[in-house]
Amino acid sequence: SSSSGGDELGSSTSDLNVALRECMAALDLFLNNKFSDALASLQAKTKDSMYHALTYATILEMQAMMTFDPQDILNAGNTMKEAQATCQRFRKKSTVADSINNLVHRQSLEHFTEEEIHAEICYAECLLQRAALTFLQVWIPAWLLGGKIPYRFLFLNGLDENMVSFIKGGIKVRNSYQTYRELDSLIQSPHYVKGENHLHFEGGVKLGVGAFNLTLSMFPARILRLLEFVGFSGNKEHGLLQLQEGASSYSFRSVLCTMLLLCYHTFMTFVLGTGKGNVEEAEKLLKPYLARYPKGAIFLFFAGRIETLKGNIDAAVSRYEECCEAQQYWKQFHHMCYWELMWCFTYKRQWKMAFFYADLLSKENTWSKATYIYMKAAYLSMFGPDDCSPFGDSEVELFR
Repeated sequence: SSSSGGDELGSSTSDLNVALRECMAALDLFLNNKFSDALASLQAKTKDSMYHALTYATILEMQAMMTFDPQDILNAGNTMKEAQATCQRFRKKSTVADSINNLVHRQSLEHFTEEEIHAEICYAECLLQRAALTFLQVWIPAWLLGGKIPYRFLFLNGLDENMVSFIKGGIKVRNSYQTYRELDSLIQSPHYVKGENHLHFEGGVKLGVGAFNLTLSMFPARILRLLEFVGFSGNKEHGLLQLQEGASSYSFRSVLCTMLLLCYHTFMTFVLGTGKGNVEEAEKLLKPYLARYPKGAIFLFFAGRIETLKGNIDAAVSRYEECCEAQQYWKQFHHMCYWELMWCFTYKRQWKMAFFYADLLSKENTWSKATYIYMKAAYLSMFGPDDCSPFGDSEVELFR
């Protein structure tokens, strides 16, 4: 290439290096409970840097996932859409002739610059996260309304706004899935030349491929057969291996790979009943992060969850209380701890303490008011004849 072209290429690589360093610094702030500082450090460059835009939107999406608040979900969705538009500007430009050619012969990613390759992985990540928010908006409210099965709710009024959103979400998932598969093939290609930031790119591929394989493998066999018919496939062992490799590398997305694995080993296998979680693996994954972020709320929460699974209830209670004390900015972390503390005191048969946390959740949290009130009534029904009912509540009225 010409000297000017070489200068431009060097400049884009340098910009990518700076962006990744700054975004990893922002993640460091986030993991140290400095949530507002993390967002503030990213905001100014969200229109000019794909990684700043993606990281900023990801933090807002994590907040939305914890609150289930419609406004938080809307804000996160809009921000992720803007992040996708920022990533789009860095993707390889194509002419009409290119587009037609790509329909016949799949575009060779080997001819992309390093910046264009990173734009593809960031774009796929935006699509995947927007799809997750779409399903959160459509399925959760539908499920909460009278306990109706989500897909029945979607068809109640024909092809309404919910159904259209659901279809759009499915298309985003499909496009993201295809991009990750193509990028994974690129890494395996003998013609692929690793760029300066290959480790971060490879970490993104492992995150996407691992997340898709692991998630799809947890679907019931009947649904999985249907998904395979339209081009999806999920292999649990391959998904876990990809995420483990992503977690073990020092890349921008290693912490996200770690969090997905921790969620799988300490929550998903138990919630879905798909088998025993690997507590030893979870401890191994968590150990370096707890050492680096001893007051990090996210990691203290997982530490509590691991102690719960091991049957060390007093140690678990201590970890959850420590998590609540560690930060006051995001109350949703507290609510996650309150839920776990409620069950810890249930296991200990300390009904008054369990009632206390169920009551806190019923007043402060919107995940499922019916569940919290049911639990309050259940705990009241365990009180002895000489125990005073807190706040004058009646289990009969609460059950009603």
